[in-house]
Amino acid sequence: MNTLYSTHCPQCTTLEIKLDRAGILYEICDDPEVMLARGFKSAPVLETPDGVFNFSEAIKWVNKQA
Repeated sequence: MNTLYSTHCPQCTTLEIKLDRAGILYEICDDPEVMLARGFKSAPVLETPDGVFNFSEAIKWVNKQA
């Protein structure tokens, strides 16, 4: 399963839209305590079976899936 760690900022929203348009299923985690416990100090972060990606890496990953 793919997880989008989000603060609902503009970049997070952009990544959500790209995931939706590509038909990629994901769940959203917007709990700051969970994000900090995972070591994420900024958002968005996309976690997939292929790895953990920051915003720019996640956009590239989504584009490859399409």
